[in-house]
Amino acid sequence: MVKVVILGQGYVGSIFALGVERIKNGDLGYYGVPLANELPIKIEEIEIVGSYDVDKSKIGRSLYEVVKLYWDNNIPESLKSIVVRKGIHLRSLKNLPIEAEGLEDEMTLSEVVEKLIEEWKDLKAEVFINVCTTEASVPFESKEELIKAIEENNKERLTATQVYTYAIAKYAKEVGGAAFVNAIPTLIANDPAFVELAKESNLVIFGDDGATGATPLTADILSHLAQRNRYVKDIAQFNIGGNTDFLALTDKERNKSKEFTKSSIVKDILGYDAPHYIKPTGFLEPLGDKKFIAMHIEYVSFNGAVDELMITGRINDSPALAGLLVDLARLGKLAIERREFGTVYPVNAFYMKNPGPKEMGNIPRIIAYEKMRVWAGLNPKWF
Repeated sequence: MVKVVILGQGYVGSIFALGVERIKNGDLGYYGVPLANELPIKIEEIEIVGSYDVDKSKIGRSLYEVVKLYWDNNIPESLKSIVVRKGIHLRSLKNLPIEAEGLEDEMTLSEVVEKLIEEWKDLKAEVFINVCTTEASVPFESKEELIKAIEENNKERLTATQVYTYAIAKYAKEVGGAAFVNAIPTLIANDPAFVELAKESNLVIFGDDGATGATPLTADILSHLAQRNRYVKDIAQFNIGGNTDFLALTDKERNKSKEFTKSSIVKDILGYDAPHYIKPTGFLEPLGDKKFIAMHIEYVSFNGAVDELMITGRINDSPALAGLLVDLARLGKLAIERREFGTVYPVNAFYMKNPGPKEMGNIPRIIAYEKMRVWAGLNPKWF
């Protein structure tokens, strides 16, 4: 079994929990899960054992009740046995129309860490999936600076994700191994402080920021143009959505974190920094979770011909990421069993917008897919 804890019981976390349980009940196929059931660890072996959130209206309710906020039919009864626990917010819901309540409101960060570790021991947790609201964050670079911030209860310096990761690292060291999947833009797999901490703490880190829609598509198109030696003049790519994460991105500092992870692909793949505008640009509530994406790429071909690509689409945002998390939970357990602690680039390169470690970068997704399959012990599919 793979015992999973969800950090952030919003739209993505709820669709992930719903989809896993529906697969286990035989109500759903494997579409949207890249590795389907190819891994030695099957989807049916995923067991959700814990859930954390800081929305006061969700804390203490069953996962079944929370999932009903996002999906209104065919919800498995098994979700009634999981109760949403109080997590950490550290201003992550600032300026959002949600009443936040966190453990740090009533205790120091060091006390929060110890409380969480004891809860996770009771749950026998193995893989932690972070789908908290996008944060405004600053990396630490130094493990000592991180530890000092925790010990000094510096709540202004730290984000929820950073404290969760530190707590999970301490937990992993005590129990012999754990995995952390960072599906949001906060730099964890790209922060040397956390990678160093992970290596010495028996922690696997996958991150940063799950790549689901326009970003991996842009990466593949840029790879196509680069392989044919076409010079990219400019790129415009944007997303507009109506879910809570897009609402959070109306905050300038949060948007900056997301913009960085989305735009990092350009120089990595082309080898030069073509003028570009790649960012989430707006919130429009009627769109709901089905975001609007648009892309325009202008490039130079043979004999100076200038061509253009224009793409638009509507993509269900949360299911796209939730399907990747089904793989990442199982790959996390696989990495623990292999004792490959730290961050795992072959996994990150395929599943993440900003794949760690920091010194690496984006590569064409078709190549990343094959590297990931080889790492997972599977036969190459296209080569």
